[in-house]
Amino acid sequence: MRESFPDAPSALMRAREVMRDLADLASAPWPQLEPVTTAQQYTHTLRSFGTARMVANREPRIFPFLDELVHREVITFDAVQPKFWLKANLRLSPGLADLWPLPEGVTVSLTTIPPFGTLDSEPEDDCTEEELDRMVAVLGPLMLTASWLCGWRGLPEFKGCGVKICLNSVWTEQHAEPSPGAFGVWIALGARVAWTPEGEAWLRDCELPLGEPQAG
Repeated sequence: MRESFPDAPSALMRAREVMRDLADLASAPWPQLEPVTTAQQYTHTLRSFGTARMVANREPRIFPFLDELVHREVITFDAVQPKFWLKANLRLSPGLADLWPLPEGVTVSLTTIPPFGTLDSEPEDDCTEEELDRMVAVLGPLMLTASWLCGWRGLPEFKGCGVKICLNSVWTEQHAEPSPGAFGVWIALGARVAWTPEGEAWLRDCELPLGEPQAG
């Protein structure tokens, strides 16, 4: 949609308005939170959360970094580890700010940390609307996308139809790319109906300020 939103809650509110006005049914939202990749995200993570999930490659060049975390008593390794990488919980505090940038091969994520998930969370898990509200409330500069499958009113089928919000990101060529401070709402019509007379009529009559079509 060719609309500008000042923040993540505004984009989320607009997505829900579109579904309320134009869809006969909508699924639970499917959120996807990206790992910490910028200094701004790292600072926000240290200040806003108590723990994070860390994955590190089993490479000698990373061991001094892990030794430093052990020395600071801020890391707890999983009892059972994969063969080629290490998984651990990282206790967060502003005192870890000097460790940025993280070594290549080290990933810090909040996908298993409330409100974004738990240790039992899987990438394909959906959530409730209330859970999504809590995620957005603490999102800050973190990058999140959330998708809903929708049955658009007036279309013969809803395969591939839905809404996506991109928070601190933009949707391009079938994936989200980082874009700090950008918040967008994207509308999808399934490939089976997008270019049919019904699909073209729906796009014409929906009265949404839509931009140019994109793949995906």
